[in-house]
Amino acid sequence: MSNDPNPVAEAPQVDDPAPAGSAILRAMRVMEAIAASPVPPQLAEICKAVELPKPTVFRILATLEVAGLVGREPGSKRYHCGRRLSTLAADVLLHSPNRAARHAILEELVEHTGETCNLTIPNGNAVMYLDRVETAWPLRIALGAGSSVPLHASASGKLFLAHMPKRSRERFIQQSPLVRHTQKTLTEPRALAAELERIREQGYATDDEEYLAGICCLAVPVHDADGRVVAALAMHSPVPRLALAEAMQFLPAMQSASEAMAQTLDW
Repeated sequence: MSNDPNPVAEAPQVDDPAPAGSAILRAMRVMEAIAASPVPPQLAEICKAVELPKPTVFRILATLEVAGLVGREPGSKRYHCGRRLSTLAADVLLHSPNRAARHAILEELVEHTGETCNLTIPNGNAVMYLDRVETAWPLRIALGAGSSVPLHASASGKLFLAHMPKRSRERFIQQSPLVRHTQKTLTEPRALAAELERIREQGYATDDEEYLAGICCLAVPVHDADGRVVAALAMHSPVPRLALAEAMQFLPAMQSASEAMAQTLDW
């Protein structure tokens, strides 16, 4: 067993008719290795994961960086997925053949809770809505698929931050502008860090009028087969109709729906 605390996952071996030395396939392996790593990997770690020489990987990374598919961590030699690659991944899920099954799960949850529910994924420094089903009530929020909200001021966003590797989470808190959206937005780094620790321990996240005044939210994680948090299932409600304390009664139903939702995502 490896003693490396942050091992980089090996790029998946895929049967493909293209030549083994194909430049496209080598680039794909590099991007897969970066995407699968729990923390942004360094050049040597990527080389080990894809089993390619350092000059070859360096050239591939340089090309991918120019294309916006990968980027380098500020002040370090670590690589992360670029916005263009993150957007591509989001588009694949957004237009997946399984979107009908996802929508059906949301519809059933809305029928049970009586409130708007949505499915989100992290996308850069924001949260992207993959799908959303609105309640029949006249008072509701218009945020369709493809819309985004900030990480630090939303239940889903805080859920994703809480499950980031510690180094990435701390860097986000210290370097990102924690914009105040309402009087309740957590903009003090220590307060946000403490909130994220609570979320990791309790297994769900809330938004107590932190993004939109008068709107509360409850979010639960959606895990992949390896236990990673890859999406979030959330419920929104106007506080006058359903306060956050009352919304907690639906936590078991949301957790059950998140397990069903995990089966619809394309791993």
